[in-house]
Amino acid sequence: MEEKKPYVAAILQQSIYASVYILNKAALNDGMSNFVFVFYRQAIGTMLLLPFAIILERKKAPHLSFVTLSKIFMLALLGITLPSNAYGLALVYTSATLAAAIANTLPVITFFLALLFRMEKLRWTAGGVAKVAGMVLCLGGVVVLALYRGPCFKLFHHPLLSGSSQDHNPYSQESWIKGCLLMVACTLCWSVWIVFQARVLEEYPSKLAFTSLQCLVGAIQSFVVAIALERNPSQWKLGWNLRMVAVAFNGSIGSGVNYYIQAWLLEKKGPVFQAMWTPASLILTILCSMFLLGEIVSLGR
Repeated sequence: MEEKKPYVAAILQQSIYASVYILNKAALNDGMSNFVFVFYRQAIGTMLLLPFAIILERKKAPHLSFVTLSKIFMLALLGITLPSNAYGLALVYTSATLAAAIANTLPVITFFLALLFRMEKLRWTAGGVAKVAGMVLCLGGVVVLALYRGPCFKLFHHPLLSGSSQDHNPYSQESWIKGCLLMVACTLCWSVWIVFQARVLEEYPSKLAFTSLQCLVGAIQSFVVAIALERNPSQWKLGWNLRMVAVAFNGSIGSGVNYYIQAWLLEKKGPVFQAMWTPASLILTILCSMFLLGEIVSLGR
């Protein structure tokens, strides 16, 4: 049973990611500010994790040096603040399905970085050749998604769609490519984040305290970004509506629980194992985006 725990955790993590994609897109479609959304998400994740970290790991957590804290600051900036804000903008330009699809480049980039830092080895065996072939297919798929205008698939009439939008992708070529580039940049940041998290966890192995500190620093950084870029006071108000649901879920589960699962998987199995499960979220996201958001699923843009 102990051997199966990493696999169960990986599937759970990808299910959470699919839910995050859908709720993020739904909140943005509802008009919520992306920058405020990211701050609330990190703040709720911090409020959830920090008390547990203080209670459970206050005495056994290793000493936090200035160097380690600086590394955590950079990890939060590179893996939370910058990509989360850019990701929200990309969702405005594209769809939740594209976000999940481009996230499939995560194993590719992570594997190359792990090779570069000698955390993984590539042997030219049948398994090694299969890995390289899979990476080429992943990158080719991203190019197709970004540049090829393919047919749209409509399984049923959805009340959120009407008229010609039932048969055509509503996104323009310019916005779609812009969104693709932002998504790829986010994925690159997340890959670097995953690889370097594994390194920092070796120095600071207290996973709960480590995750809490990342959330806290990410919340502070996101607050600075939101204050600087969002000047509309009404965007900071949350009612009992979809925005509240999206913020609460993304903060508690999408940030708090998910970051801890990621730290646990990195310690148990390493960065490549954690990243290789990313394609599982694509199938879930396609189904949910069609049935819940009424998105058009197309081959390419």
